[in-house]
Amino acid sequence: MSERTYSLTRRYLLTALSPLPLIRSADSGPHAPGSVRHVIVHYQPGRFCGWPANNGVWIWGDEILTGFVYGYFKADGESHSIDRSKPQASVLARSRDGGETWALEDPDHFVLDGGKPAPSPGNIRFGDPNFAMRVGNHTLIGNEDELGQFFLSYDRGKHWQGPFLFPSFGLPMTSRTSYIVEGPASCLILLSAKLPDVKGANYKDRAFAVRTTDGGKSYKKLGWLAGDSVDARSVMPDTVKLAEDRYLTALRRKTSTASGLRNWIDIYGSEDGGVTWKFRSTPVDGLDHNGNPPSLCRLRDGRLALAYGDRTPPYSIKARISSDEGRTWGPVLVLRDDGRSWDIGYTRTVQRRDGKLVTIYYFTTEQRPEMHIAATIWEAPAVASSTGGR
Repeated sequence: MSERTYSLTRRYLLTALSPLPLIRSADSGPHAPGSVRHVIVHYQPGRFCGWPANNGVWIWGDEILTGFVYGYFKADGESHSIDRSKPQASVLARSRDGGETWALEDPDHFVLDGGKPAPSPGNIRFGDPNFAMRVGNHTLIGNEDELGQFFLSYDRGKHWQGPFLFPSFGLPMTSRTSYIVEGPASCLILLSAKLPDVKGANYKDRAFAVRTTDGGKSYKKLGWLAGDSVDARSVMPDTVKLAEDRYLTALRRKTSTASGLRNWIDIYGSEDGGVTWKFRSTPVDGLDHNGNPPSLCRLRDGRLALAYGDRTPPYSIKARISSDEGRTWGPVLVLRDDGRSWDIGYTRTVQRRDGKLVTIYYFTTEQRPEMHIAATIWEAPAVASSTGGR
């Protein structure tokens, strides 16, 4: 770990653990029924905490681990309110009680700690019950190519090995953490890359799937998650397994139209183990400020919960439920709508032992103007009527 990163994460990081009141706007639409509570995962005055969707979330029973970027706050109405001139760190927060309380962790040999990436090591124990993998990118010094890199842990993220490199497949990678363990030596990994023919305004990402069946010794490129279309950006997939060889993924989309930019969320499905993917529905459309990446969680009763940040006023964290594998969706549920600005979202959602959902994201409020990591603990409606999506 570099001295600069150590100073940032050890000297200044403090944990703030306190519940937030539920704040609702009278005219913002239906709110999630039942119990909804907001919890601070990490907040520090003068600091910026963001983008948990990029950094991953893992769950073992009621033990939840999430990653996020930690930097310095600098107010910016047009871009993210992080001071790019100052150092950043990649840290973790852990809850051992289903998201009720959280503690900050800064493990060695993790993202931004330096070190030259090594080739994929092979013999990766994907089936280890305490396994975790963090996926990102490494930019070669003096080279514009970005290579996909990853870190491994076999003790629930307390210690990490890496960085290691994925094959580049001849593509400049833009991947985030998204994977599904399929067996002791097998894993489906969702990656993305920049391609010049993608019509995503100033974004060129295109998401695709790869698989290893030999413990990470080799990787095979499978299909593009948004099919053959390059008419829009497709990035930051969150994917669930429905059954053997059957997967469903939620994608962040963006394109230019005659009337301006369009930002939305699509659902695509694969019936052949990730080789081909077909459009299923559009549960969210009309998002503002470059949209927001979705989180997709398969509930124990078989339904799906989709959560996302809405950067259109009132700035909100929202969700929808599907009872038919993402073909149609129930009404929009507003988990909270007290955001101070558009710089919010990047959700990840898990289900804890008692069936409640924990949606993790970054947020800003009038009470806590600096971007911080929060979690909403909520219950999916007992019955969801399918009224939307196409």
